[in-house]
Amino acid sequence: MFFRSTLSALLIVATAPAHRLPAQQRQPLAGFDAYIARAVRDWKTPGLAIAIVKDDSVVFARGYGVRTTGHPERVDAHTIFANASTTKAFTAMALAMLVDAGKVRWDDPVTRYLPSFQMPDPWVTREFTVRDLLTHRSGLGSDDMLWYDSPNSFSDILHRIRFLTPVTSFRSAYNYQNIMYATAGHVVQAASGMPWGDFVRTRILQPLGMAETVTDVEGLRRRTDVASPHEVIDDTLRAISYLNLDNIAPAGGMNSSVSDMAKWIRFLLDSGRVDSARLVSSTSFDEMFTPQTIIREPDFYPTAQLTHPNFIAYGMGWFLQDYRGHKVEMHTGSIDGMSALVGLLPDQRLGMVVFENADHIELRHALMWAVFDRYLHAPHTDWSARVHALYDSLDARQTAAGQRREARRVADTHPSLPLERYAGSYADSAFGTVVVRVQDDTLVASYGPHFSGPLEHWDYDTFRAHWTDRTLGTAFLTFHVGMDGAVQGVHMMGMDFGRVPEANGGTAGRRSGGGPPSHASAAQARRSRWTGRPARSRLASSSALTSSLPSPSRVAIANSTRAPR
Repeated sequence: MFFRSTLSALLIVATAPAHRLPAQQRQPLAGFDAYIARAVRDWKTPGLAIAIVKDDSVVFARGYGVRTTGHPERVDAHTIFANASTTKAFTAMALAMLVDAGKVRWDDPVTRYLPSFQMPDPWVTREFTVRDLLTHRSGLGSDDMLWYDSPNSFSDILHRIRFLTPVTSFRSAYNYQNIMYATAGHVVQAASGMPWGDFVRTRILQPLGMAETVTDVEGLRRRTDVASPHEVIDDTLRAISYLNLDNIAPAGGMNSSVSDMAKWIRFLLDSGRVDSARLVSSTSFDEMFTPQTIIREPDFYPTAQLTHPNFIAYGMGWFLQDYRGHKVEMHTGSIDGMSALVGLLPDQRLGMVVFENADHIELRHALMWAVFDRYLHAPHTDWSARVHALYDSLDARQTAAGQRREARRVADTHPSLPLERYAGSYADSAFGTVVVRVQDDTLVASYGPHFSGPLEHWDYDTFRAHWTDRTLGTAFLTFHVGMDGAVQGVHMMGMDFGRVPEANGGTAGRRSGGGPPSHASAAQARRSRWTGRPARSRLASSSALTSSLPSPSRVAIANSTRAPR
């Protein structure tokens, strides 16, 4: 507990004696219910639930709005929402318990537990530790298309890690990474002999009495009081289906209520104890809240522009920063149509959780800072208005960027080749296969089970996909034509796919279409990387397990894939 308690002691600021404080400061949550209700309307949030814990007591737990737009069922403190990336703290806690049991060591190589684990570089594979899995310093980008809305099992994902292209050198920079947390969950299974979900349920959820929390989609199906995820589609907020995250569940697959999460927060504020029984040692507990990876402000939440932290770091399952002289431990979660946030002010024994059933509703940040201010007796700040204005400015910047791209579009151009010459299969050893075919004199692209739609010619050899599933938005595909006039590959959503030659030497993908190539032919495809450093996908930078990461801003979200952060 040295770092957590010592840093809090160093940062703590003096406050006036309670008997000299104004009445509202002696009652920090006076008027807060009405404030939240107004903010929910201002942010157009269909439903929200919040719980606040102070000094081992739940002092506030309430729901606002509805579970599903157009339906009367109200949200309450027991309504189930997606945890998304707030799941990561449970995975880190599970490993901390195994460290206590002597079954895992933080600095053991991952290959000790998962011999098939292989990074793109052999040296990195040998040196990669359990600690590295939890600290977002793998050197990989987000690479979320490996799992997002994908039929890939975790075994498939684990095998394909070796084919990814790093974006930085190992341990040199922070890059939010969900796949490493999924891998950490499988270290839990290898070390304990129990699947990750069973371990979390028996070692954490049951002792804490978190009976409303589930770790997989099957558990969610057995619940009835469940909020629906929502996204804006064609300028209208609509309910969408839950995204199945079972293939990376340890990174973002849990679902819970604020009533249950308040029990988790009480456990954390009591340094890993429940009913005076310690479930994790103080040494292992403290390690999770010790800075492991330094984060630069441009890579952090945009709200840092308003709170001006002096330090930002990642521990194990937690973002760490300071606020008004106090240490803050927090994490968000974002996945299709759902948002979450857990925030702790440990030296005040104060914590809170917010769940929302709409995509990237940043009211969650505003409510955290508002709660902290009320208990720190800080000057009044309308955090909802300030954060709303911040994200409105980011939205405006995103709109302007889209307009600039439209302005750069070169008019009156034509594809270099007849449409049939673009048709075919394009494969990557990590990300699978894109199939392009001609249908009714229009190119149509398909990738995975849901990314499918017609291609509108943009300029030269670039086309814009309009996905049939409108929640996925649009994406640009740029075909690479070689010196011989043949299409060699395609760049899409930050990924590069090489052309798969047909076995008979003919042109792939004639008008009749055809299925994706076999694994063998995909492996033979040239893994073209002509565009250099791959772009981030939407789990860390899009409207989706972010998050997700945290998303640097909604400006970076368009035209990339979604996921929990």
